[in-house]
Amino acid sequence: MRVSPTDPALHLLDSDDVARGAIPGPLRAYRARAQEVVDWARVYLCRSHPLLGREGPVCPYTEPSMERALFWLAIHPGADPTPEQVADAAVRYRDWFLELEPTAEREAQYKAILILFPDLPAGRAPAVVDAVQATLKPAFVAEGLMIGQFHAGCGEPALWNEAFRPLRSPVPLLVIRHMVRTDAKFLTRDAATLAAYLERFGDAVPPRLEPAVREAALAHGLEYPPA
Repeated sequence: MRVSPTDPALHLLDSDDVARGAIPGPLRAYRARAQEVVDWARVYLCRSHPLLGREGPVCPYTEPSMERALFWLAIHPGADPTPEQVADAAVRYRDWFLELEPTAEREAQYKAILILFPDLPAGRAPAVVDAVQATLKPAFVAEGLMIGQFHAGCGEPALWNEAFRPLRSPVPLLVIRHMVRTDAKFLTRDAATLAAYLERFGDAVPPRLEPAVREAALAHGLEYPPA
């Protein structure tokens, strides 16, 4: 377990902490929910799915992240948190994420923080988690980060099969991680997020994604390839 050096209210747990019950006293009541997320990550995110629309695991980075003990869980309790409370938690963890080792680009890409909201009713998750993710996404992307939304009813389709909904999880949560080259199609809907992506990866867009990136850049009036 880690405690933020600048904000002692923030805790990070890895999968071993959850398994051993090494959880701060007020959060121990949520151990079973945290274990649900760890099991979901191992059984679902780390494996392939026939409806995904591509080969490989649902999330290619989860298994190496867990192997490196860089797959962190943060439990954010609260009786039906408001969007403002959820956004505040995400911003505080983002600030810690930017300072959290490793910070070197090669290893940092495997670092992730999953912020769990175990008291958020499933019926309110779309209005809270989805709304916060959409609001914070531009600022996160500008920092070279991604923020993703997961909950039981998440309707976001898979990139390569619009009939599949890959972002469904047993506990409502937000994920913070570094942006990678393959995030291109998550960032084509908005000029600002696409510009931030191109600034970092414009000369290294994966070939499979290049046509969609080129089309989106031209539609948004962005130079492609960037100078």
